[in-house]
Amino acid sequence: MSDPRALVVQLCDDDGPGRLGDWLRAAGLELDVVRPDRGAQLPLERIGYDGVVVLGGPQAAYDPPVTAPYLDPVMALLRRAVADRVPTLGVCLGGQLLARALGGVVRRGERGPELGAHLVAKRDVAAEDPVFRSVPFTPDVIQWHYDEIAELPQAAVLLASSPAYPNQAFRIGECAWGLQFHIETTPEMVTRWAEQDREQATALGFDVDAVVAGAVAAHDDVEDVWAPAMSRYAGVVREAARRTAAR
Repeated sequence: MSDPRALVVQLCDDDGPGRLGDWLRAAGLELDVVRPDRGAQLPLERIGYDGVVVLGGPQAAYDPPVTAPYLDPVMALLRRAVADRVPTLGVCLGGQLLARALGGVVRRGERGPELGAHLVAKRDVAAEDPVFRSVPFTPDVIQWHYDEIAELPQAAVLLASSPAYPNQAFRIGECAWGLQFHIETTPEMVTRWAEQDREQATALGFDVDAVVAGAVAAHDDVEDVWAPAMSRYAGVVREAARRTAAR
């Protein structure tokens, strides 16, 4: 059997697969990156992939079609993936789109943005989750979001929280995971985001240089936690591919 293939949906120039792509390839997955924001079509009738990953971006999950017409097809893809039990991962905007696609609520963050290196707290139920089971109780993550998942879909299982925004990670069904935070970043990616947001973040009271320095320094700790977790996600994808091949 050939290596399992995952569809990676990239939604902007400045948030590609990054280190997440490296971890998934090292775990034996082939990745096909598509850009619906540049007009690429998504497979909505039959996905044809063993896994689906949706990355982040500066868009809002609730942007109207006139602003971001490709977001509705991304949500349709996510609904199809969940219905077909295709192992799925949504990161930041991708996680917000997963929540909204399945009936959750995404809105502007009522407590302001989370930017830079942070900790989240793993919930007790995550000990039984195939991806989160070996994640530490307070894993390091990179935050860069202005919106929040205000309400999870009814069927979602909450896996991680933070004091500012409780819905930090969740699972829907057997094999669809949404993350409010980032794990895919490189120091260069975060530095670009900070420069793009410098004026806005400074006006909101952030010391942008300190935020960048903390985020850059945290990347080794982020990798220690999330490279193994993403290897476990890749294992879920491989198992799904084996089941499909055996039919």
